[in-house]
Amino acid sequence: MKRRGLTPEDREVWSRYSRTAEPMHSVQPTSEPRPDPPKVEPPARIDPFRAGQTARTVLPPPASKPASLRMDAKTHRRMASGKLRPEATIDLHGMTLDVAHPALARFILSSHAKGRRLVVVVTGKGRTGASDDPFGRDRGVLKRQVPHWLRLPPLSAVVLQVSEAHRSHGGSGACYVYLRRSG
Repeated sequence: MKRRGLTPEDREVWSRYSRTAEPMHSVQPTSEPRPDPPKVEPPARIDPFRAGQTARTVLPPPASKPASLRMDAKTHRRMASGKLRPEATIDLHGMTLDVAHPALARFILSSHAKGRRLVVVVTGKGRTGASDDPFGRDRGVLKRQVPHWLRLPPLSAVVLQVSEAHRSHGGSGACYVYLRRSG
């Protein structure tokens, strides 16, 4: 549709009106001053490590609440009661962290590639009580570390749910890993 131009009468009316109009803002708005940059505190002083001292644990803090259910509730009930049969098992019990982590990653990723849904990871329960280790190393490290590894990439992309295994599949010394569908 073609735009219609102003008639001479319209131009005259507009001209008279615009002469009487006053600007709404007579002062130009100024930009607000920038806030002061945040003060950077100097890094905290690190005390030197002394012989005979025990090292701080560098493991992630334990989860405050159990992870929410991300799988079908009926399947989860069957799994928790030991009625679902695991399709594969890996025993990390007795391995060191640097050996167990790549072994777990290979196992989980290959199980997913083979179309498996439920696998068991045996970590062992770990010992409770004070450690006799002169270097202050903790016991039961795999039991605490494996769920953390399963929540990190690349394993988090294929893991749907992690929960403690039924007594018949290892109980508190093992965990079920329910994998996403492959494909």
